[in-house]
Amino acid sequence: MKTQIFCLVFLFMSVAQGLNPKCDTQDHGSTLQVFHIYSQCSPFKPSKPLSWEEDMLSMLAKDQVRLQYLSSLVAGKSVVPVASGRQIVQSPTYFVRAKIGTPPQTMLMAMDTSNDAAWIPCNGCIGCSSKVFNTAKSTTFNTLGCHAAQCKQVPNPTCGGSACVFNMTYGSSSIAGNLSRDTVVLATDPIPSYTFGCLQKTTGKSVPQQGLLGLGRGPLSLLSQTQHLYKSTFSYCLPSFRSPNFSGSLRLGPKGQPIRIKYTQLLKNPRRPSLYFVNLIGIRVGRRVVDIPPKALAFNPSTGAGTIFDSGTVFTRLVEPAYVAVRNAFRRRVKVANVTSLGGFDTCYTVPIVAPTITFMFTGMNVTLPQENLLIHSTAGSITCLAMASAPDNVNSVLNVIANMQQQNHRVLFDVPNSRLGVARERCT
Repeated sequence: MKTQIFCLVFLFMSVAQGLNPKCDTQDHGSTLQVFHIYSQCSPFKPSKPLSWEEDMLSMLAKDQVRLQYLSSLVAGKSVVPVASGRQIVQSPTYFVRAKIGTPPQTMLMAMDTSNDAAWIPCNGCIGCSSKVFNTAKSTTFNTLGCHAAQCKQVPNPTCGGSACVFNMTYGSSSIAGNLSRDTVVLATDPIPSYTFGCLQKTTGKSVPQQGLLGLGRGPLSLLSQTQHLYKSTFSYCLPSFRSPNFSGSLRLGPKGQPIRIKYTQLLKNPRRPSLYFVNLIGIRVGRRVVDIPPKALAFNPSTGAGTIFDSGTVFTRLVEPAYVAVRNAFRRRVKVANVTSLGGFDTCYTVPIVAPTITFMFTGMNVTLPQENLLIHSTAGSITCLAMASAPDNVNSVLNVIANMQQQNHRVLFDVPNSRLGVARERCT
């Protein structure tokens, strides 16, 4: 009886707090809703709620693998895979709805700015989740052959009969699939003959459940396949993971993009042209510019050094000299002697603090982050940490990553034809 009363009270509180939003609202025009993995609409959220500490440490651990993946890309140590890094496939941070085939089948696909291709689990796939795209039910589906031009754009293609087949191994997982084509509908925009990977076999635990939508700049990316429709332009506004009831948005094409927005130039690394490099020239804590060795921020295509915007990493990572300088300046401004740590977060406090702003200074554009983009707080409010960390020291640590927590509640605009990236404050949630 007590259990029933508790459940009724909890249900009443949940409804009262709006924790059960309508998840079947439709996307409009060329704008898709963006959901966080912890959204009430997400089927990917943990079945067993994690404690705040477990949650933070879990995200940090996944970020670590994500950083290894990104560092391997810029170092030229691996071929850009059809699948994304292990972090995004283990738990996609943000996802959108896509409708595949005729008649359409809805898939929740992780969005990833540091990857190009799209791929989804298909019927008959060994090791995939129960949610798959049934190719037999689509009248517009077809498999691409070995002689298709797109077959040359996937890593290490082989011929399985007449089909273009790809096989990959990464982390503890491997995937195999056919290069395929079908109609994809994003919001209300039908995109006929969209090329994607149709997974047939997976092993390991690193494979995403419903696929991935690559927003990079490569030949098989959404931007390249929809140049006529979206003019290689898109923006997103990412909702905070503290706001599980709300969604952000992915706006495709130049129409409806913000007019009052500041831009910085997009840089291109010829070895990794898909990644969105920008020129970070300085960092300010409060009103004071931090003394950072120029080499720590410099863009260098030959080594892969520089700064990227990435939607798949949760917490911003700076190369060690830059991070240490920023961290020390932050601690000096906070003026609390007792600094503790939590996992990879080395600047945590157990008393209330007044934190300074941190400003990322790019060529032509400054982005000043308020406390909500800088601090994480325990549920009980007993611990507060600076939500940034040093790049892992066991990888090629030359890459600074502006991650999604620091991007939350900002409109981030990728204008590839004009080679620029814009940022404007916006309440996504």
